[in-house]
Amino acid sequence: MQRYIIKRLLAALPTMAIVGVVVFSIIHLAPGDPAAIMAGEDADYEQVEAMREAMGLLDPIPLQFWRFVKGVATGDLGESIFSGHSVSGLIMDRAEPTLSLAVLSLSISILVSIPAGVLAAWKMNSIFDRIVMILALTGYAVPYFALGYVVIFLFAVKVEWFPAGGYVYMSDNFWQYLHHLLLPSFVLGFAGSALITRMTRATMLEVLKEDYVRTARSKGLGETIVLLRHAFRNAANPVLTVIGFSVAGFISGVVITETVFAIPGMGRLITEAISQRDFQIIQSTILVVALIYVMVNLIIDILYVFVDPRIRYDS
Repeated sequence: MQRYIIKRLLAALPTMAIVGVVVFSIIHLAPGDPAAIMAGEDADYEQVEAMREAMGLLDPIPLQFWRFVKGVATGDLGESIFSGHSVSGLIMDRAEPTLSLAVLSLSISILVSIPAGVLAAWKMNSIFDRIVMILALTGYAVPYFALGYVVIFLFAVKVEWFPAGGYVYMSDNFWQYLHHLLLPSFVLGFAGSALITRMTRATMLEVLKEDYVRTARSKGLGETIVLLRHAFRNAANPVLTVIGFSVAGFISGVVITETVFAIPGMGRLITEAISQRDFQIIQSTILVVALIYVMVNLIIDILYVFVDPRIRYDS
């Protein structure tokens, strides 16, 4: 297992290198001149050139890329073009809201979708099954921002159970921290649970037709034991794979959800950086997101061993 983890981590290095090259290339090929934006609309040519030189944009592209790679390797992500603050510091300040929203949303999605998918497969073609599938299709079809505005109108404006937006840090007030996160987490978790529910139901339907499930029932085992110990354990691997793929959807959903609910997380940091053409922040946040995605998929691969004992990573 340790050898496999080391090999996967080493294999992630070329992936991150490719991501770095692509991100650096896209940012520099994108329209818009950050030096002209920073200098202002009334700046003349000399002022724009001076700003461009101060930002290092007049250096050859290979030299700019080398500085970028060297900074990432040493943990120095540079400074924001507009605020002048350390990009690492900005990301750390925005990390708690984003990670809190993502973890709580993913937890809600898993805790709701997996039991719903298992029960829907067990009660196939029943009223419960049809309701679950309708809700899953709704979550899959409705955009994040539309669902967000609907729940804000219902639960923050009409009945005033939750705040309409904002964020309270965990260290300031834990209960207010949860109170502000529940509504956006529900929006993101409901949308994310759609695919997991459908995959759980589909894999469970296939497994429930297997001979060993019929054998377990013929031995007189309870339906709960049959569903959880014999059926779901063998159907869990595809579900884990879908959860890993869903992380990409959660990342994009976090950007939209944070904007709708005015949460000061990395999603809003990315949107603000894009609107200002802040190259340093855009490059760094995309690399951090790519690293998170690689690590999550590594964790999913490791979980396969614990879910399915037939899988071994000995080589």
